[in-house]
Amino acid sequence: MTTELLGIVATYLITMLLAIPLGKLYAKVFANKPNALDFMAPLERLLYRVGGVDPNRDMTWKENLVALLTINLVWLVYAFVLLLTQGSLPLNPDGNPSMTPDLAFNTAISFLVNCNLQHYSGESGLTYLTQLGVITFLQFVSAATGIAALVLIFRSFLPATTDRSGNFYTFFIKSITRILLPLCLLVAIVLAFNGTPASFDGKDQFISMQGDTVNVSRGPAAGMIAIKHLGTNGGGWFGANSAHPLENPNYLTNMVEMVSQVLIPVAMLFALGFFIQRRKFAWVVYGVMTAGLLVLLVPTILTEIHGNPAIAQLGVGQPTGAMEGKEVRFGPTASAYWSIVTTIISTGSVNSMHDSSMALSGAMELLGMMTNAFYGGCGVGFLNYYIFLIIAVFISGLMVGRTPEFFGRKVEAREMKIASLIAILHPFLILVGTALSSYLVKNGIGSDWAVQPANWLNNPGFHGFSEMLYEYTSSAANNGSGFEGLGDNNIFWNVSTGFLLLLGRFLPIVGPLAIAGLLTQKKFVPESAGTLPTDTGTFGLMTFAVIWIIAALSFFPALALGPLAEYFSLK
Repeated sequence: MTTELLGIVATYLITMLLAIPLGKLYAKVFANKPNALDFMAPLERLLYRVGGVDPNRDMTWKENLVALLTINLVWLVYAFVLLLTQGSLPLNPDGNPSMTPDLAFNTAISFLVNCNLQHYSGESGLTYLTQLGVITFLQFVSAATGIAALVLIFRSFLPATTDRSGNFYTFFIKSITRILLPLCLLVAIVLAFNGTPASFDGKDQFISMQGDTVNVSRGPAAGMIAIKHLGTNGGGWFGANSAHPLENPNYLTNMVEMVSQVLIPVAMLFALGFFIQRRKFAWVVYGVMTAGLLVLLVPTILTEIHGNPAIAQLGVGQPTGAMEGKEVRFGPTASAYWSIVTTIISTGSVNSMHDSSMALSGAMELLGMMTNAFYGGCGVGFLNYYIFLIIAVFISGLMVGRTPEFFGRKVEAREMKIASLIAILHPFLILVGTALSSYLVKNGIGSDWAVQPANWLNNPGFHGFSEMLYEYTSSAANNGSGFEGLGDNNIFWNVSTGFLLLLGRFLPIVGPLAIAGLLTQKKFVPESAGTLPTDTGTFGLMTFAVIWIIAALSFFPALALGPLAEYFSLK
């Protein structure tokens, strides 16, 4: 057990050792300062020319927002059409069929919004063409969209009063050419040399130890698995995701994949400090987010390594901890670390089955997505945190009797209204969806919905409620992991989560960009003795308290009905 704990500590320390210098590099990239990645400039100029983009044009926040939303709409239509027709398109050696309209609707939206909620099994639900041309493509552009949106927020912290916030297209292109592509190449090479498939061959056969003939899917998986983690996407090439031995062959690849999904979100925090030359502020934000990680991680590790009390009551020993749904090559400690990292960072990949997690672990996984502000996905993690920053600044200002100020600009009613609406949107979407599905399970619906609600749940009672709560929480948090005891590939779940995915992704981008755009147009007020410092431990504690109070008030009743009730029922 000590060795397993040292393994996750080493994994996190490696992440930090890489994130700090990368943060400094990325700050130079987005500040247009000379850097080690300038050799990508010719490729970028070619892309600007092909796309008709003027990289020197400084746009308003509204123009940048329109650019972001418009290009995402184009990608949505493109993905939907290919998924509907994939069965009759080339690069389909296994003969997989086209998707149904409702499944194509859900899948196209899910990968567009960086959620990667999969209501299909990767190796049988997609062809090589759509795995690469739709899924892998969207994993690159959705991650780059989030990073570009964050850089637009970076600009709002600068003291200059302006109605211009930069150019979304240049930030977007650089996010791909200078962040995602180089790192993906390195990770894909590591995976390929450790046994992850990287060819276009179809299924292969082998004879198992039991004498059964087994068909094993293959394909160019290594590159897709690299971007799924580095882009905090999470969608699996195989249905079992990173619990599959070809997606995640050994402990080395497990460490590489865990480092990959944490690396860019943390590096972008440090990039913020270097970009605005306020490193202390970046460290405070990092400290708050890391404290949130530990609050969720420690109970999860403890409950997983101590095993299932219901099994212990039967007199069955569990020397290696709670192993149901876990891979022996990773064990409960590495699986617990992965389960929390993947839910707070909105990656959503899994190396164990979350539906088999202990009840308290499930509650921590849910809380990670419900708070949705600790590290978070590529770029959008800080966007969610930014909302809590504005609320904390406003409350702190009122407490000391001053007009709230954030980095030299007054936070007034308009900004606070936007922040409040975005803050309550997240629990509203989750809780309304869960209430609706719970009502349908209790009262039933007609056959027009393709499946009866009674067939949705393999687990009745508390855990069945948790499965529905988890599905909507994962969708709203752009996470994509699931309690897979839920039968979700039907019209109700495909359509309802599809719309929730869109709202959960783009409204939390629109809100912060609007607030940042409004603040940059205000007169900069130099700091004085009465200015509220936002780079101190005290303000960090205030922000931490705001995050947990809002999450607790919003979600505790739902958690009490699901994972907490299940936890106490095992005592």
